[in-house]
Parts: sequence; C-alpha cells; structure tokens
Amino acid sequence: MQISTKFTIAVHVLTAVQYFSGTYKITSDFLAGSIGSNPVIIRNIMSQLREAGIIVVKRGPGGITIDRPLAEITFLDVYKAVETNSEENLFRFHENPNPACPVGRNIHRALDKSLREIQQHFEDDLRRYTLADVYDEMVEAVRIE
Repeated sequence: MQISTKFTIAVHVLTAVQYFSGTYKITSDFLAGSIGSNPVIIRNIMSQLREAGIIVVKRGPGGITIDRPLAEITFLDVYKAVETNSEENLFRFHENPNPACPVGRNIHRALDKSLREIQQHFEDDLRRYTLADVYDEMVEAVRIE
C-alpha cells in the first residue's frame, strides 16, 4: 500500500500557512515554491482542504488561513480531505472468487475481520497525530539549524 504525495503536500501546505502567516501573503504560488510543486497541484489540494473545512481561502489580499487550531486537525482529517479513496477500505477485495472452490467460497469470511481490524488500527494511528505535532517539530528544526 502506498499513500499518494497529496497527504504530505497537504501537511506541508498547512505547516507553511501557519509558519508564514502574518509575514507573507500565502498563495498557491508561494506554497508551490516551498513545496517544489506546480501551483495547480497546490490549488487542487487547497480546494480539497477548503471543502473539508480545514482552511479558508480568500481571493485578493486575504490569502489562506487555517480554520481551526492545529492541535484539532489530525492526520486522519488531512488524509480524508485529500486522499480520493479515503472513504473506501484500505484493501480492495477481488470481486469474483470461484464459489465452486472451497477457498474461493470462504476467503471473504477468512479475511474480512482481519482487514477491518487493520483498517481500524490505521485510522486510530492517524488520529493520534496532529498538525500541531508536525508544526512544533518543524519550528524546532528551524531553530537548531
């Protein structure tokens, strides 16, 4: 399994917005320079973060602001905002196991509980971390460099 770069880009966006807020006008072009990505990709991710209620985007001189404290934004919030398949199960089950085969007939029953538990652990782990954790680590790294 691999999560796309959208998750880490979104965390980078939010961390940069918090860090540079009040110092610079935060735009998709500004963020793209920090992230090393195309501004269109940043705008798409920002749109997803806005739809999830994590940021507010104001045209003109307003720029981007974070809509709630970083300590209230979990990794799960960001993941669900930007990963297009986040509402689906982590594991996709093959659709046509052979019902005439004893393994094919019973594989769902044998695997489903384990896969649900793995999904739950993944989501629980994402809930444990907040953007405040990342921001604090980043500020400390800037301080000691």
